[in-house]
Amino acid sequence: MKLITCVIRPERLAAVKEALFRAGVTGITLSRVSGHGGEREVVEQYRGTSLVLEFRDKVKVEMACSEPFVEPTIRAIVEAARTGDVGDGKIFVQPLDRVVRIRTGETDNDALTPVTADEVQRRARQADIEVGA
Repeated sequence: MKLITCVIRPERLAAVKEALFRAGVTGITLSRVSGHGGEREVVEQYRGTSLVLEFRDKVKVEMACSEPFVEPTIRAIVEAARTGDVGDGKIFVQPLDRVVRIRTGETDNDALTPVTADEVQRRARQADIEVGA
């Protein structure tokens, strides 16, 4: 089991979410964050004063995945989030020692399997077929 965390551009969130659902990942947590990495500072003028904007708005997406979902999840994020420009983001993969579903007490992989995984994947495949038709 792994905890996959990615920090992406806010405008890429819809594409990433769609790609994750197509890959069968339905349980995600989103946070609005700000930060900077390799991006340059931006100097803007506000009411005649120069402001240095060091931090950019980003979205942090976190999901717990069983081993078979790790690589497809990473591929889905990379393909959907990539623009080719500095600031596309990062993906962090960390081991998970234990997961417990509070509602049922299920643990580990049983707790990670979404109740609706098959239905979500079926709908995503159907949407792909309809778009391609």
